[in-house]
Amino acid sequence: MKGANILIESLRKEGVKHIFGYPGGVLIPTFDVLYDTKDIELILTRHEQGAAHAADGYARASGKVGVCIATSGPGATNLITGIATAYMDSIPIVFITGQVPTSLIGNDAFQEADIVGITRPITKHNYLVKDVKDLARIIKEAFHIASTGRPGPVLIDIPKDVTTSEAEFVYPEKAEIRSYNPTTEGNPKQIKKAAEMINAAKRPVIYAGGGVIISEANEELKKFTEKTGIQVTMTLLGLGALKSDHPLSLGMLGMHGTVYANKAISGSDLIISIGARFDDRVTGKLDEFAPHAKIIHIDIDPTSVSKNVGVDIPIVGDAKNVLKLLTAQIKKPSIDDWNKKIETWKKESPLSYEKDSKTIKPQFVIEKLSELTNGEAIIATEVGQHQMWAAQFYNFKNPRTMLTSGGLGTMGYGLPAALGAKFALPDKLVVDIAGDGSIQMNIQELATAVMNKKPVKIIILNNGCLGMVRQWQELFYDKRYASTILSNFDTDPVTAKNDMDYIPDFVKLAEAYGAYGRRVTDPAEVEDALKDMIKRDETCIMEFIISPEENVFPMVPAGAGLTQMIGGMA
Repeated sequence: MKGANILIESLRKEGVKHIFGYPGGVLIPTFDVLYDTKDIELILTRHEQGAAHAADGYARASGKVGVCIATSGPGATNLITGIATAYMDSIPIVFITGQVPTSLIGNDAFQEADIVGITRPITKHNYLVKDVKDLARIIKEAFHIASTGRPGPVLIDIPKDVTTSEAEFVYPEKAEIRSYNPTTEGNPKQIKKAAEMINAAKRPVIYAGGGVIISEANEELKKFTEKTGIQVTMTLLGLGALKSDHPLSLGMLGMHGTVYANKAISGSDLIISIGARFDDRVTGKLDEFAPHAKIIHIDIDPTSVSKNVGVDIPIVGDAKNVLKLLTAQIKKPSIDDWNKKIETWKKESPLSYEKDSKTIKPQFVIEKLSELTNGEAIIATEVGQHQMWAAQFYNFKNPRTMLTSGGLGTMGYGLPAALGAKFALPDKLVVDIAGDGSIQMNIQELATAVMNKKPVKIIILNNGCLGMVRQWQELFYDKRYASTILSNFDTDPVTAKNDMDYIPDFVKLAEAYGAYGRRVTDPAEVEDALKDMIKRDETCIMEFIISPEENVFPMVPAGAGLTQMIGGMA
């Protein structure tokens, strides 16, 4: 077989059904093979970054390995943000890039870039295929590395002459990589120590991250927390690991977490961390983080343990496996007084916002969306205030339903990620919650959604500015709004007089792409607009005009401790 045929046949062996990508000169032999391939669909996005995020959303929603392909040079470099996004959030994707012929590598050939060198810091592993005989083995290894241990993106760079050369096709039954053997079973002695520490705790808190969802350990988490009565706080990427309305859920913690989650973490004597990495948005000021707590850290990645916060009992292993063994050994600790205190905090300082009959409140839009979808839609987000409101006010019932860029904070992620999720799960309602700034980063993927008849729903909370940066400028920079005002509004988007005040006009933009668009300025129309969006079997943009002065609270200022919250306190 020629290398291009080996590549596609290898993907078929891995069960790949969808590839997101964009063609180019060095990829013509590969796309020519795809032209006759009926059981693998190539989804042509309108930008390589869109393809990368679509593969990411596909992987997050389905639990499968996403696949993305782009040409050499600028095609490959346009993937960088998507690769880094997947790397930071531990998302399994195989990125395939075309490369100039091997004889031209290093000669500054047309559309040449050292994508292997460029992506080395942001991939779990990467390959430059120099011989067509190695191609099948490398693909097998790439899928194995991407999907096992702590998942992550793997890049395969394939020169054009490799795709046109011939070799016998033999696909390995399994990957044999001597230096790569992730630990999936926790150390029994460490698990026993952890059980004893949990049994003796008086003020414990479970801190669950994205690793719980990646390992499909949500049921094990539920059994663990219900057996012990220990309350659970979740990271942004951990939302859905436990139902948001579960009586033992504390919601999200950290910079924009709930007051009671931050108080519970700060007052705890034991933190049981599961599949989380203690990033700065969670911990706040490190030397003030959980000052009285011992820490048990369960994680499949040994390099994440004690990386940011020192731990007392490290357990390296898969969260699902470790939780099963740990649950069997624990008893219900004596924590009734502690739980009563937490319940008091919940009643004193619930997530809330000021109601207003004249202005659309973004929190209300998301609450109403949650109510109408019973918390079971797949929610993708861009990055900014709308992302935090979605995390706070959407009642996530299931894992793999919150698709968002946590580690890198990538504006422009949500629309293509929602598109990828819709390809993975076409019968699910998929909604992208966006801001007027972020949505314009990859707005071109509206064409991909419409042409492929994938009815992605987009909610734009339009405040006419880059809301999260504007919020920081308001609170910490004397309202000096440097380069954060996006609109042509005279004062406030709510008082805009005509369509010329809206740049862009998202309703007309939706129509230009063949989608449905509607602008809502009256709070009384919110529910009707959402129902309209949900029932339509087409790609929709629902634009809700909100005040630019609406802020996300609670908020822990940068460099402050978790107890130094602004807003949201009783």
